[in-house]
Amino acid sequence: MKKIIIITLISAALAFGCSKAASSLNDGYAKTTSSSQNIQYGRTMAYSYEDAAEMRDTIRAEGGSDSDSAILSNQERKLVHRTYIRIRVENLDKADVVITDLLNKYDAYSASTEVTENSRNYSLRVPASQYKDFLKDMNGIGRLIRRSDSTEDVTLHYYDLEGRLEMKKELLKTFQSYLTRARNIEEILSVEARIAELQNDIEGTGVQLRHLANRVDYATIDLNLLGPASASKPQTATLGERITGLFGNFGYFLSTVLVIIIGIVVFGVPLMLLLTLLFWLLFGKIGLLRKLWVVVKVKK
Repeated sequence: MKKIIIITLISAALAFGCSKAASSLNDGYAKTTSSSQNIQYGRTMAYSYEDAAEMRDTIRAEGGSDSDSAILSNQERKLVHRTYIRIRVENLDKADVVITDLLNKYDAYSASTEVTENSRNYSLRVPASQYKDFLKDMNGIGRLIRRSDSTEDVTLHYYDLEGRLEMKKELLKTFQSYLTRARNIEEILSVEARIAELQNDIEGTGVQLRHLANRVDYATIDLNLLGPASASKPQTATLGERITGLFGNFGYFLSTVLVIIIGIVVFGVPLMLLLTLLFWLLFGKIGLLRKLWVVVKVKK
């Protein structure tokens, strides 16, 4: 009876140990499978995101959607302001000083400056919050000839880039975490390639967003300053200037005649001598051609 009880206890202990070992193996396999599934899920997330982004771009290109309008109604509008102004001033140097003072006052700057004899061209970048005040202070510089204003609403594009950038950053963190769970070299290389691709995308999207943000934060004023109208008209030459010009033209005529004479002496005289020599050899006293003609005639 005791032997039967001992055998039963040993059998139960072995069965318990085998089941525990099998359970451990199953847990390990499940974790490995879960890691592989997570990596595959991350890839699916990334490509699903790209597909969704392309689909969203297509919808917006065709006219947008009501949900976009609802979202943007709760966001700050992103506007790009641009103005072209042409002004006539009495003194270009004084006007340039005024423009410089305005730039310092409003913490603005000139992206480009072109200076000509009777004009100045500026591409001014002014903080958008002070854009209208800057234009008001320019009213007294001179007489307005032309002005045109334009405003571009880039709200949708701005928040789209911002959303793309945040999502790509989150995907980058997700893929970076996958490196610690990759099972082999192939998966490591695959994840690292995707990380490199995401980093390039993040950099490119970031550049686009910063460029667009700069256009929103700083309005552009293309300013063309013209000098006095009288300065641009051709002045009538005085009597002294006309006499000087007359003598100048006569001197130019004499120099031209002198050049022609020198050309005749340098090139014409040797040419005449050469022609005379040829005539003397062929038809003159020597008369080579004449003698040859006589010989041919006698033979006939």
